[in-house]
Amino acid sequence: MFKVTPNPPDTDPTSPCEPDSNRLNEAAEPALAFHVPSTADIKATPRTPGSLFTVDPKVDTETLMVYLVETLASVDVMVHQLVDHLDGGSRNALLGISNSVMLAEITANRVLDQIDPPE
Repeated sequence: MFKVTPNPPDTDPTSPCEPDSNRLNEAAEPALAFHVPSTADIKATPRTPGSLFTVDPKVDTETLMVYLVETLASVDVMVHQLVDHLDGGSRNALLGISNSVMLAEITANRVLDQIDPPE
């Protein structure tokens, strides 16, 4: 078989145009330190709860648990409606979410049973 193009010449494998990784790291570290806070900085920052969405502190535990169970049941219904429109990995992921919601709902119902035992 005849090869039209010649073999490339034997040259040094490191190109002068390739960036030096040490110099890139030296330049990147101060930039990252400036823009991305460290874990210690994040933990040292006091947590201030947001007030945009708050739950009335006077609401009793049973009411909160009933609302939680109803919300979880609604989410489960929405997920099952979406599952009908998907295939493959997305469907499996939603079914996994549905399973997690169902377990949370069962747990919340168990807490309700402990608050007000069924007769």
